[in-house]
Amino acid sequence: MEFLQWALPRLSLSWTGFRRVHRQVCHRIAGRLEVVRLPDCGAYREYLISHPEEWTVFDSLCRISISQWWRDSAVWERLGDTIIPELAVQASAAGRRTFRCWSAGCASGEEPYSLRWLWMKRILSAVPGVALEIIATDVDPVLLERAAAASYRHSSVRGMPAGWAEAFEPQGQFHVLRAEFREGVRFVRQDIRDEVPDGSFDLVLCRNLVFTYFDVALQRRTLERILGVLENGGALVIGLKEDLPSGVPGLVGWVPDLGIYRKTV
Repeated sequence: MEFLQWALPRLSLSWTGFRRVHRQVCHRIAGRLEVVRLPDCGAYREYLISHPEEWTVFDSLCRISISQWWRDSAVWERLGDTIIPELAVQASAAGRRTFRCWSAGCASGEEPYSLRWLWMKRILSAVPGVALEIIATDVDPVLLERAAAASYRHSSVRGMPAGWAEAFEPQGQFHVLRAEFREGVRFVRQDIRDEVPDGSFDLVLCRNLVFTYFDVALQRRTLERILGVLENGGALVIGLKEDLPSGVPGLVGWVPDLGIYRKTV
């Protein structure tokens, strides 16, 4: 832990956010020590100092991905009942025929595909003539490859509402998402610390990433970038246990107890 408390801030990461998952990171570091033939974290600290290029490797060891379908069901229910329908009507009234969403830190694709499922099952019929486009970004190419395959074990999808099974084709121990529930979802390798997708978005899902694992200064910089691509009146959704940094204007609570905020016009 002492090593992480020293190293994480040098990547603008927050030790507080890693407390509950530090064992996962430590396990990866142990594997890295074997590769570079170092005895302990003290030696790895010296190695990082003398080999600056190693910071890129260490950064990859700190990626935390805890992803599942329909995570935090109350959030999805509110999005489907009121938030997305209102935003879609707003987009249509503004003359936009495409409702654009960004899933930041999409991991294996459960979040953007949950959004597509929600749109198909509960929203599409209420907003005829409006198409859905989802840009899903993550820094990890392995996770993005899994997302593109859209193949999930039963344990990953069992939290979905009734009727979920019709969206999948059973293949052995896996459920493979049918083509119509993948349409409009595009995966892009991107590091949210450095860049954001092109265009503007009606809805941004940025849950359990920026406002958990980044330090406050990096949170502010990243939030400013997010707001730069969020439509006026659009919604930002963060994690249930996350808080926005102070000092960044432009957002008001929409359903703050569910982590849903709205960009002020």
